[in-house]
Amino acid sequence: MKKNLLSLAAAGAFAVSMALSGAANAADTIKVGVLHSLSGTMAISETTLKDTMLMLVDDLNKKGGLLGKKVEAVVVDPASNWPLFAEKMRELLSVHKVDVVFGNWTSVSRKSVLPVVEELNGLLFYPVQYEGEESSRNVFYTGAAPNQQAIPAVEYLMSEDGGEAKRWVLLGTDYVYPRTTNKILRAFLKSKGVAEEDIMENYTPFGHSDWQTIVAEVKKFASAGKKTAVVSTINGDANVPFYKELGNQGIKAEDIPVVAFSVGEEELAGLDTTPLVGHLAAWNYFMSVEDRNNEAFIKKWHAFIKDEKRVTNDPMEAHYIGFNMWVQAVKQAGTTQVDAVRQAMYGQKFPNLTGGVAVMNTNHHLSKPVLIGEIQPDGQFDTVWQTDGVVKGDAWSDFIPESAKLTADWTFPWVCGNCTEPKFKTLIN
Repeated sequence: MKKNLLSLAAAGAFAVSMALSGAANAADTIKVGVLHSLSGTMAISETTLKDTMLMLVDDLNKKGGLLGKKVEAVVVDPASNWPLFAEKMRELLSVHKVDVVFGNWTSVSRKSVLPVVEELNGLLFYPVQYEGEESSRNVFYTGAAPNQQAIPAVEYLMSEDGGEAKRWVLLGTDYVYPRTTNKILRAFLKSKGVAEEDIMENYTPFGHSDWQTIVAEVKKFASAGKKTAVVSTINGDANVPFYKELGNQGIKAEDIPVVAFSVGEEELAGLDTTPLVGHLAAWNYFMSVEDRNNEAFIKKWHAFIKDEKRVTNDPMEAHYIGFNMWVQAVKQAGTTQVDAVRQAMYGQKFPNLTGGVAVMNTNHHLSKPVLIGEIQPDGQFDTVWQTDGVVKGDAWSDFIPESAKLTADWTFPWVCGNCTEPKFKTLIN
């Protein structure tokens, strides 16, 4: 009996020792959650962002890690399933105990995870252009807001250099980002004197493949005698048949220019771009930009991915900037604790890949440049217009009356994402 008790005691001591060892090992690791679709309709865009995060984590570890600890990427696949994004976010924060999450592409997936990341006080870095009209103390938006992409693109197409478009076709995938962006664009167009009958709007499901009828309707709409432009918020693999149908029906950029907000180098990589030459995209980054930081980034990417044909794109740059700002904030705070890191994020600066410096503002949006590029035969973009300096991202649009009066400022003690009161009041929202 005594021997059994001693054995049990030894076993218990061993279990405690192993638990403490495991806890110590866990404490020696900083975990970075990667929440991107690796299957389904959005895999065409998001898989590259997962690879980008693995590269950034690998590079950081080669430099000695963070706070003297190894950094581990924890990758999950929400499979282009919007409710599953919320489940995977909860898994990352509650089960894997990650210190930060980099992820999402579509706004519907971001809206899905938002209640979870706020409930568990996580930290999400969201790297894709979006519709704005949102402000969360637990999210840093490193992609473009509408005033950093959609509005400048339409202004360009209205200008003499952009062809002086008078009629507008708004084509989008049927979810929150295209619909809200187009609500903002409609208000903007009307503020510029564009009549209701000069705006055509159409939405299609994710993965839509039959574009023949819609493209024919666009041609008919453009035959009214006024210069017509198409604004595309089509997302994911639906872009492949859409652009193919443009070519099939002979729609050329000089006749009906298309400007896309969700098509970059990655989406064009699998297309014959010959019939698409001259069509446009608006982003904050193009792979073709000549800059020493960009050249170094591309070289590092090709070495990591072991394929010199793989392209870079705007959301990759957004993750690059966001990750490096987070690393700087963690070092400044001396901890990965979310509340401390959040405060340290404000004012962080990091060189973007197109020249100049990105800045994180207290509204959780970056200041960065805006570029418009023309598609080239090799699938790259030739920059035809860019802002002089950086543009501060707006959480709330000036063109929606109920939003124009709102402000977002998350610095303590002014903690508010949708306030209208004077700033000298302390509000917890």
